[in-house]
Order: sequence, then structure tokens, then C-alpha cells
Amino acid sequence: MFPCAYHPTTHTTTMQASFTLGTLVLLSGLLPAGEPPAGFKSLYNGKDLSGWFGWDTRDPRDLLAMTPEQLADYKKQSIEGGNEVKAGNINAHWKAAGEEIVNDGKGLFLTTDKDYGDIELLVDYKMLPKGDSGIYLRGVPQVQIWDYTDPAKFGIGADQGSGGLWNNDKGSAGKDPLVLADKPFGEWNHFRIIMVGSRVTLWLNEKLVVDHAILENYFDKQRPPAQRRPILPRGPIQLQTHGSEIRWRNIFVREIGSEEANRILASKGGDGFKSAFNGKDMEGWAGPVDCLKVANGEINWLADKGGTPYWNTELTDFVARLEFNLPSGGNNGLAIRYPGTGNTAYDGMTELQVLDDNYEKVKGPIDPRQVHGSAYGMVGAARGYQHPIGEWNFQEVTVQGSKIKVELNGTVILDTDLSQVDMATVMAKSPHPGKNNRKGYFGFAGHNDPVKFRAVRIKSL
Repeated sequence: MFPCAYHPTTHTTTMQASFTLGTLVLLSGLLPAGEPPAGFKSLYNGKDLSGWFGWDTRDPRDLLAMTPEQLADYKKQSIEGGNEVKAGNINAHWKAAGEEIVNDGKGLFLTTDKDYGDIELLVDYKMLPKGDSGIYLRGVPQVQIWDYTDPAKFGIGADQGSGGLWNNDKGSAGKDPLVLADKPFGEWNHFRIIMVGSRVTLWLNEKLVVDHAILENYFDKQRPPAQRRPILPRGPIQLQTHGSEIRWRNIFVREIGSEEANRILASKGGDGFKSAFNGKDMEGWAGPVDCLKVANGEINWLADKGGTPYWNTELTDFVARLEFNLPSGGNNGLAIRYPGTGNTAYDGMTELQVLDDNYEKVKGPIDPRQVHGSAYGMVGAARGYQHPIGEWNFQEVTVQGSKIKVELNGTVILDTDLSQVDMATVMAKSPHPGKNNRKGYFGFAGHNDPVKFRAVRIKSL
């Protein structure tokens, strides 16, 4: 906020819609090793370790901080050996062996040159006893692989099997696998992993072991909760090994586009939601609805129009789901516990920004508490998690008491308690008389830009 016919997302009951025929053939054992299913690319060329370098358990943001020259030099040393390498280089501990990549249980972790965002990843592995390995996603640990028969590690969960997001906090969703799915030693195990935003769903040997759980940022665990950052929107895939020999094969990846990502997110946790938009008109809404035009099942904000149209159902605690589409430099907002009159950013509990992540490049500087997802002027959100301009984004907002959480495209970008905000530090030291509202309306706060919304759904808590 700055002063101033229904087209539903296709919902799927599971993520099996993205389970390609090639994947089924692979699991059935009919597809030759090394040949990716349709739509997938192999991360191993069957000859050498081209496309990989060595990295260990270090924040992937450290890679981003390197200059291109520094990064190229580090990668070379991680492959061949050098002063910058703290553990054994990959040539000393990894080898290409026909259809397999083999590691001796030591050295740096094999790391893709390319960074990935939303993906479907297929991986086969076979490990010797006493091994302890894993798969890092976007450079963050980890999908756990270990010896589920080793009693020395039963106290930290080995007896529950592989596949959990082991570095998540104790008690967090996904830390432990839902079932024990490991095959006996000497047999190949198969992972299928779907990652959308920070959310991970995975199957081990065709058994669901993690269901849409957030992969927490291991590298921010020492920060206070309010200061922790989500994992990066893109990062490398890493094969982590230590303890004993492990073999890998059929390492295939498929990049997931925004429309498919939105469908996956919408398919999860949808019970109890009620449509707040019928896809045809603004029936059930109040306020300046003349700012809006409904076409093709979308709410289109009219250019040069401003105001706060709202769903005319008073809410206390609730969850809102919606999709939005921004033009370049687009600016709008979500009215939270809006009283029906006044400026929602101040008279409402807050306005959650709906703003182009590249706004400064188009229209000029902004305060960090104005970026997309921020509680306007009070608490800034993490940025960089939007889909490209012109593509639809999926957002979920949870409001409970004084707490607000914003999850954008599968990543939590804001998780704050407005009762803890020091009002002496807010932007321009502006009063926010509605900050402590315990009820109000949900709506949009438009600022003349042709922003689009669709699939607006609300669940009261």
C-alpha cells in the first residue's frame, strides 16, 4: 500500500498428477538405468562427474556471496584439490562407474553446478552398513539416509528409517518418516521427491514418508525465531555421504512450472475452506466494488481506481487462500480485519502488501517494510519468492489473535506477532490504531494498478 466466468485452479487430491508414465515405468524396473523418464533430465552423464563440484555443510548463501572469479576458483579446487578445500576433493572420493556414481564415505558432497527451484527429483541409492548419508535440497540438509539397523543410532531416530527431514526441529512435521520404508542392505532404494517452495513431499520405495512438510533453514537455527530466514528460492542439489560406501544411480530431475506448483499447493490442506468469490460477479462483497471487473473467473483491478472492497462476512481468526497476478511495478494489498471504513493499513489490523518484488526497478525506492507480504510499515517480509511477472502466485495467510503468517508459493515469508511491534520504530512513526483489532473484514486494497486475483477462499478458525 502507498498513500493515495470463474477460472478455478485445478485441484488435485494428490500429487500423482505429476507422476509421469516414465516414472511408473522406472519404478516397475522396465526402464534401463541411466535413461530419464519423459520430462526429466539426468544429472549424471554416465561417463564422468561433469556438472558437479564439491561443497559441504555450509550455507549456500556463501556461494552467492562469491564473485564469479572466486566461485570458479573454488569449484576447480573442490574438484582437483587446493587450499580452499576443507575436506577431500571429489576426485579423491567420488568416481563414475558406468551407470553408477560411487563414493567411499568420505570427502566433500557432490553438488550440482546448476541451482534449482521447484522440482520433482528421482534418485536411487544403495548403501553399505553403518552408512549415514542424505540429499540436500537447495543446499539445505537434508533428506536423511542411514543404516536403520544400527542400534548405536536408534536414539536419534535411525530405527524409524530413512526419508525424514532430519535437521528440522524436534517435533516439526517431516522430521521423522511416516513409515519405515528402507529395503534390506544390498538392494537399491528409490526416492521420489517433490519440492514446491520450502514444502517437501517424498516417497521412499513407493511409500509416502514425508507429506508436504516445510524444510527448515538449518543455517538459521541459531537466530531468534523472528529473525530466521526461509531457505533460498533456488539452490543446488547435493548428495551427502559419510560413514561407508554409497552408490547412486538414476538421478533425474524435472523442473516444475508455476501453474503446476500452484495446483500442488492448492491440493493440500484445503478442508474447511469456503469460496469468497463466485467467479461471476462480486456478490457478497461490499465497499467500492466498482474498482473491480470480473472476467474469465478473475477479479481484475481497474486502472486508475483505488479503494478497499471487502468480503462482507466479519471474521476473527481465519485462513485465506488466493492466487494473484501482478503487472510490472504492480501494487495492491490484502485488508486484514478491516473495519469497513478508513485506511486498512492503519484502521484495520494491517494491510499485507501485494507488490512486485522488483518494484524499485520500475517506480523507485521503498522501505523494507513495504515489500510483498509485509505487514505494511510494521514488519517486513522475506523477498524473492514470487513467480515471474505475468504468472500466477499462490498465497496463504493465517491470522490468529495478534499473529499473522504469510506463505507465498510454498515458502513462509512472514511469521510475526503484531502485539510485539515497537510502535516507536514503525515506518514514519505512524499510529496504527487498528493494529489490535480482533475482528473485521478481509478485502483488497488497490492502488490503481491492474492486479488480478482468483480462487479466493476463506476458512474460519
